[in-house]
Amino acid sequence: MGPSAAIVVTGVLVAAASALLGTFLVLRRMAMMTDAITHAVLPGLVLGYAVAGGPNLLLAFVGAATSSLVLVALVDRLSRSGRVDSQAAIGVAFSAMFALGTFLVTRFFSDVHLDTDAVLYGNIEFVGFDRLFLGDVDLGPRSVWVMGALCLVNLAFVTVFSKELELTTFDPALAAALGFTPAVVHYALMALVSVTAVGAFTAVGAILVVALMVVPAATALLLSQRLRVVIVLSVLIGAASAVTGYLAATAFDTSVSGMMATMTGVFFGLALVGSP
Repeated sequence: MGPSAAIVVTGVLVAAASALLGTFLVLRRMAMMTDAITHAVLPGLVLGYAVAGGPNLLLAFVGAATSSLVLVALVDRLSRSGRVDSQAAIGVAFSAMFALGTFLVTRFFSDVHLDTDAVLYGNIEFVGFDRLFLGDVDLGPRSVWVMGALCLVNLAFVTVFSKELELTTFDPALAAALGFTPAVVHYALMALVSVTAVGAFTAVGAILVVALMVVPAATALLLSQRLRVVIVLSVLIGAASAVTGYLAATAFDTSVSGMMATMTGVFFGLALVGSP
């Protein structure tokens, strides 16, 4: 797989994995949780670096995912207290965790360079050069394998637990009365959102993760009110944004991640104007 194909395939897989879960985030009015998660990974990344004594992809991933889950638990605790609005809880929690990460970096790892452009926009242009090896066998771009696996996991989750997700999203009280546990479904969804965001974050950056998790779902909801149709449309719109964004970035010699995010906005605008 060449560099160009790796970029497009990674973008499409990130879009699909994100859209499958993003639909439920938008319906639950938790769209900005993705933004919070991408900011909250910093303490986990720093602690992963500290434990490994240097850069380590596995520990960085585990640390970032753990940090994201702590954020989810903190937001949920604040929201359930009844004293803090859910959106305010998201703002308070991710600001605190991002500030903690910044403190840890400046206090203990001031000699470590953090590229803010890479954090925001990712390095999707270079995913073709980060290879996964099994012994001496080159299996291809690492990001393709990671996002492909996450895409399959998310698809399986949405398919197997479609009834539980639908009930707990639209009527949590009825779900509880029927014997389901809304809290378990919620935490399972948030765990997958966290892992997906962290997995995509290293390749495409914070901006594109948020864009692909939220905007395609919001666009699809302008075109249909049937949940299954909305999910399929979200995946297709996200994939189309990735492909057209890459083509536009190549044509105008600009950021690939930035153009992919821009195209999600273009499709949203078209749907907003053209929807019934």
